[in-house]
Amino acid sequence: FFVHFKIVGALWMCIVLNPHCKLEQKASWLKQLKKWNSVDVCPWEDGNHGSELPNLTNALPQGANANQDSSNRPHRTVFTRAIEACDLHWQDSHLQHIINSDLYTNYCYHDDTENSLFDSRGWPLWHEHVPTACARVDALRSHGYPREALRLAIAIVNTLRRQQQKQLEMFRTQKKELPHKSITSITNLEGWVGHPLDPVGTLFSSLMEACRIDDENLSGFSDFTENMGQCKSLEYQHLPAHKFLEEGESYLTLAVEVALIGLGQQRIMPDGLYTQEKVCRNEEQLISKLQEIELDDTLVKIFRKQAVFLLEAGPYSGLGEIIHRESVPMHTFAKYLFTSLLPHDAELAYKIALRAMRLLVLESTAPSGDLTRPHHIASVVPNRYPRWFTLSHIESQQCELASTMLTAAKGDVRRLETVLESIQKNIHSSSHIFKLAQDAFKIATLMDSLPDITLLKVSLELGLQVMRMTLSTLNWRRREMVRWLVTCATEVGVYALDSIMQTWFTLFTPTEATSIVATTVMSNSTIVRLHLDCHQQEKLASSARTLALQCAMKDPQNCALSALTLCEKDHIAFETAYQIVLDAATTGMSYTQLFTIARYMEHRGYPMRAYKLATLAMTHLNLSYNQDTHPAINDVLWACALSHSLGKNELAAIIPLVVKSVKCATVLSDILRRCTLTTPGMVGLHGRRNSGKLMSLDKAPLRQLLDATIGAYINTTHSRLTHISPRHYSEFIEFLSKARETFLMAHDGHIQFTQFIDNLKQIYKGKKKLMMLVRERFG
Repeated sequence: FFVHFKIVGALWMCIVLNPHCKLEQKASWLKQLKKWNSVDVCPWEDGNHGSELPNLTNALPQGANANQDSSNRPHRTVFTRAIEACDLHWQDSHLQHIINSDLYTNYCYHDDTENSLFDSRGWPLWHEHVPTACARVDALRSHGYPREALRLAIAIVNTLRRQQQKQLEMFRTQKKELPHKSITSITNLEGWVGHPLDPVGTLFSSLMEACRIDDENLSGFSDFTENMGQCKSLEYQHLPAHKFLEEGESYLTLAVEVALIGLGQQRIMPDGLYTQEKVCRNEEQLISKLQEIELDDTLVKIFRKQAVFLLEAGPYSGLGEIIHRESVPMHTFAKYLFTSLLPHDAELAYKIALRAMRLLVLESTAPSGDLTRPHHIASVVPNRYPRWFTLSHIESQQCELASTMLTAAKGDVRRLETVLESIQKNIHSSSHIFKLAQDAFKIATLMDSLPDITLLKVSLELGLQVMRMTLSTLNWRRREMVRWLVTCATEVGVYALDSIMQTWFTLFTPTEATSIVATTVMSNSTIVRLHLDCHQQEKLASSARTLALQCAMKDPQNCALSALTLCEKDHIAFETAYQIVLDAATTGMSYTQLFTIARYMEHRGYPMRAYKLATLAMTHLNLSYNQDTHPAINDVLWACALSHSLGKNELAAIIPLVVKSVKCATVLSDILRRCTLTTPGMVGLHGRRNSGKLMSLDKAPLRQLLDATIGAYINTTHSRLTHISPRHYSEFIEFLSKARETFLMAHDGHIQFTQFIDNLKQIYKGKKKLMMLVRERFG
């Protein structure tokens, strides 16, 4: 909807600029436009809020209000430009001569000032606010005056080229006079690419139309067009040109040059989502049109000339040495220039691309400018944190430019190092650096050739930078990044793997270093992939063990098990890892972690160490009376079974810990039952069956366990009866039946249970139905 309104605004601009429009007709249009303009819902020009750019007539000889105060200026709507254009006229004699004659020259004209009417060759110039001047060209074309439009377009382009040269000379002079002063003043707040009136697009299309050849007339130009640059669709040719062009120039070269001038202009990123998207969109549209043109020697000269100007023209160029922090970035344009120039002048292509890599808006130390100079940007735009709505798109374009350079630089060590430095300096997003690292890796390891080791090292270096950037921040792709880095380092070679393990603490968390990095490095697939001999394998294994022990010290909870696994084949390292676990067990580790490591120890054939860790785990555990489905129950049963298998002493040592930690009656009764089935140590360490009697329930340690189990049943019964409901009565009776089984294991268990039941009947006599059920079952 809004885009349609923008088109309506541009159309009205074209209508009111009709060169043969009658005054009364224009007055009628002006009245209607002002009426629409005053409506509350009339869309604003920049899509969200009023622009503070000067009135478009300010830059004209015809404009009078050049110093209008911006604070009092009303918002600009989509009709504002058309309303302002109603003040413009075509009566200027110089303008009339330009559009009506191919012979309008003044070879005796020697006024070489900024606003002179002719250049040093005597050719006419037209100094007007550029978008307004181009709106005149558009109006002439639209109202059926193509020749006049073309003459004015050529005068405008010649004026722009002369201004470009003057700006370059001025900058060089300033540089000589003030060699140590950074000059960042720019004279154009209003960019031409993305402008509502599309001035560059207008000039480009006018000149391209002039060099279009109709199919039926093609044969008439066959001699002239031979060996000349052609569009890929054979639509455009270097036609015999207007007289106000240099030798060898044509409408085509002029169209290409004005597009390059517009795209390279330094301009401030406008406010608002709509206008920022329009800047991106128009730039891409213009580049897309340029890409349709095949470059010949003549056009390559234009590219070279403009590229050199862009690099040397200081603040007038978006590719100047120093630019304002909020200048529109040049990544997309530079990528086009780079690919176009690369086959013809690689040095210049890289200079352009490397200069364009910067993205100052993300840098805190970007130049703020020189307030002493006229027209300086900082004096017009207040120091605000910029709201760049298209920043993600801009960053992706920056990434594309870098990737294009990496691809082109394959095989060139010096260039690759330069591109790497530029990426590290200018790209601030870890995800984009990771993408470039992956791109470099793919390019370096293409199947049809041997890996490019320099490009692989670039890939690894970028990967290492990503690791450092994301080490202390949350990143959902972190695990993927770590795995990829190990793959990359493997391709680079054994020394790269050794290096990342030795400096792991700057790149990885302890968990990542042990569970992903060292584990992958020590895998059979890595050893086979690298064709390692025994000496190399041992050196790598030694680094992995050192890493594992360091990680276990730093984060025993998450790394101890991995450390033990990695150190299995080295007795000293394994002992060290085990000691780290013991030291951490009392303070820093949970029972779950300790049970896991204990089970691993048993599996590896270290039952006494497993037992030691199991007892430490028990000290951290606390199971209350109602936690009969707790996940740790299996671990407790396993720990008691392990102790039982080791012998009476081990079982005697663990039972007090169980009694202290476990208050759940059903769990205790299960342990008790298992301990009475077989003799402790019945299966010895070496598999020999021990002869021995079953342990007595009347003596320690089982007596202590039996008492604790009976006590747990009594406590649990009272706890359950406090909040019992009738629907749980039958379940409660079954619970008492299980309790009776445990009571009866004691020497005087029958008497104890009878007293217990009598006690319940007395205390809970108010629960008549329940007590009736108790009497029915237990008397």
